[in-house]
Amino acid sequence: MALLQWLKENSRPFFLLTLIFIILLIKFLLIANSRKKKSNLPPGPPTLPIIGNLHQLGTMPHLSLQSLAHKYGPIIYLQLGQIPTVVVSSARLAKEVLKTHDLALANRPELYSAKYLFYNFTDIAFSPYGAYWRHIRKICILELLSTKRVQSYSSVRDEEVARLVHRVAGSYPGTINLSKMLGLYANDVLCRIAFGRDFSEGGDYQRYGFQKMLDEYQELLGGFSVGDFFPSMEFLHNLTGMKSRLQDTSRRFDQLLDQILNEHMGCKKLEENKDLVDVLLEVQKNDLDELPLTRDNIKAIILDMFAAGTDTTFITLDWGMTELLMNPHVMEKAQNEVRSIVGDRRVVEENDLHQLQYMKAVIKEILRLHPPVPVLLPRESMEDIVLEGYKIPAETRVFVNAWAVGRNHENWEDHNAFKPERFLGSNIDYRGQDFELIPFGAGRRICPAITFASAVVELALAQLLYSFDWELPHGITAKDLDLTDVFGISMHRRENLHVVAKQHFTHDAASGKGI
Repeated sequence: MALLQWLKENSRPFFLLTLIFIILLIKFLLIANSRKKKSNLPPGPPTLPIIGNLHQLGTMPHLSLQSLAHKYGPIIYLQLGQIPTVVVSSARLAKEVLKTHDLALANRPELYSAKYLFYNFTDIAFSPYGAYWRHIRKICILELLSTKRVQSYSSVRDEEVARLVHRVAGSYPGTINLSKMLGLYANDVLCRIAFGRDFSEGGDYQRYGFQKMLDEYQELLGGFSVGDFFPSMEFLHNLTGMKSRLQDTSRRFDQLLDQILNEHMGCKKLEENKDLVDVLLEVQKNDLDELPLTRDNIKAIILDMFAAGTDTTFITLDWGMTELLMNPHVMEKAQNEVRSIVGDRRVVEENDLHQLQYMKAVIKEILRLHPPVPVLLPRESMEDIVLEGYKIPAETRVFVNAWAVGRNHENWEDHNAFKPERFLGSNIDYRGQDFELIPFGAGRRICPAITFASAVVELALAQLLYSFDWELPHGITAKDLDLTDVFGISMHRRENLHVVAKQHFTHDAASGKGI
C-alpha cells in the first residue's frame, strides 16, 4: 500500500525519470549497434549502457587513459556518454593529430563551462575554428605575445623575481610554504602585465578573493564534467550544481574585469608602459576589420591568457623545485652552472639565460614529466579522417594524452626517471615541432604564449637556484613528499611544498633590484 501511495504521489517525476532512462538506453543501443557496423574504429574497452566508458576515466583521467593505452594500444576509441571519443598516447600519433590532420581537427567541442566563463566561446583556447578565431589569434601573435612585447615586460619580471626572493629570504631559519610563494609570483607577474595592477597579498588580492576565484575557475574548466558528455541533457548541469557555480564565478570575474576595463578607458600611456588591456583596447579602437572586438571579447581574451599563464608558470616552478629537492645532484649541478655564469653580480639578468643550457634541460625534463595540462584541450573532427588506418568519423572528440606521450618508453629511455642530461646535445624542444614533448600542444591550436611562459619561468628558477641553498624541513626526506596530482584542466600537486631556504651569500646584495 505504501508503494502504491508513493507512486500515486510521485507518478509524474517517476514517469519522467523512467522515460529519460528508456530514451537514453535506446540511444545507447543505437550507438553501440552503429559502432559494431563501423568495424574500422580503433580498439577500445567494452561499454556499459548509457554511460559507455565514462566509469573508466576515474579521478585521474591521464593515468586511466595511459593504462587503457597499455592494454589496447596508442590509439583507442571510447564512448563517453553520448560523445564518440578517440585518445592518442604516442608521439607518432600525436603528430598525426596535431600536424598531418591539424586542419581537420582544428575545431573545439563546445564545453558547457567554457561557454559561461569565456563569453560564449570568444576566447583563444575554446573558440571554434573559423574567421573569428583566426582574427584573435593574429592579434595575440602580433600584438599581445610578440617577442618585442614579451621583452617590453622585462622590468616587471625583474621586479617580481626580486619580490619572490625577498619573501623567501625572510623565512630562514624556519620553513616556508614555497608553493604559496611561487603562486604569488605567478599571479603578480600576470596581474601587472595583463591588468597593470598588483593583486598581491593584502589589499585587492584579499578584497576580490582573487586566488579563490582562480582556483574555482580552474576546477570548473576541468574538461571532464559529466554534463559535457550528455549535451542533449543540459539539466544535468543543474543537478550537479555546475550551472550555479559557473554563474557565480563568471559573475564575479565579469564585475572585476568591468572595473579594470573602466579604469583603462581613456587612459593614455607611453608604449613601454602599456599592459595587455591597454593593447586590446587600442586594437579595438583602431580595428577596421569586419570582426571588431567587443568588450566581452576583450574580457574573454584577457581571462584566457591570465588563467593559462599563471597556472603554467606556477605548476612548472612548483614541480621543478620538488624534483630538484628530490634529486640533489641535479640541484647542485644546476646551481653551479648559474653561479658560474652570474658570478658575484648576485642578480640573474635575462641576457644570462641563453648560457644556462643545463637549467634549460632541467625545465624540459620538468615539462616532459609534469606537463601543466596533462591531457591537451580536446579537438573535434570537422570531417572524416583516417588515423593509423582507422576511420575517425566527423564530430568525434579527440584527446592527446601529453602526460602519457612524455612518459612513453618508445621515445624515452628510463622514461620515469628525472634526467635532464637526456636533453644535453639534443635538439628536442617544447615549441611544437618535436612531438615527443608537447606540453603546449602543437599545430594551429598550439598555446601562443610559449615565449612569454619561458621568460617568466626561466628567470625565476635561475634566481632561486642562484640565491639559496635548499633543503627539506628537518626530519623530512624525499620519500615523505606527497606527489599526488589533483587533476583538472591543469594539474597541481595536492600538497604544498615546504622547504628551508638559506641564502647562499653572506650579505644581501641586490644591485639596486631589491632582492
